[in-house]
Amino acid sequence: MHLGLIMDGNGRWATRRSLPRTAGHLEGVKALKRVIAAAIKYNVEYVTLYAFSTENWKRPDQEVNYLMGLLAKKLPGELPFCQENGMRILVRGNFDALPEDARKGLSKVIEGTKDCDRITVILAINYGGQDEIARACNRFIEKNPGKPITVKDIENNLDLPQIPAPDMIARSAGEMRLSNFMLWDSAYAEFLSIEDLWPDWGEEQIKMCIDALSKRVRKFGGLVK
Repeated sequence: MHLGLIMDGNGRWATRRSLPRTAGHLEGVKALKRVIAAAIKYNVEYVTLYAFSTENWKRPDQEVNYLMGLLAKKLPGELPFCQENGMRILVRGNFDALPEDARKGLSKVIEGTKDCDRITVILAINYGGQDEIARACNRFIEKNPGKPITVKDIENNLDLPQIPAPDMIARSAGEMRLSNFMLWDSAYAEFLSIEDLWPDWGEEQIKMCIDALSKRVRKFGGLVK
């Protein structure tokens, strides 16, 4: 099973408590750890987390710098947690355009978890579905100038073509849109919106995702047999 999770509501969580938005992001990291632990418990094989979109650069510099700092310093500090829980970390998005410190932090965690095999956790960072499709097309064109592009060509040139498409995409904070998340891979994904803000997520919300998926009839354009 592959769950795609759009983590929304960190800022609102903090605002409701008269805290700075950065406090919400830090609490969101704690929620992420609870969510991954729950995903492991329920035998989820892949989780893709929408951590920072290509549009998030529009946010105030202070908030962006704080989030990049989490990648550069906080994430490497979680390497023992990742290793103890068998988490293989991968990144999806325009990695090369990230600040150097963030790239170094991410690379350290990717390298340190490459042999972990209990769950694969994909961090969608500097990620946008439209951007990914455009980059996939450009990769193909660079290798095959003048050749028409097929659906399979695009699939083979996405950021992580070896990862199966998500079975379900769930979003926190009650929002009902994809916000440019996994536009190609979401073609036949089920969707679930959960009212709880991301910092309040844990095992209960992961169970909600799994229970909801078990009740969906997935036809993939065909007929139910």
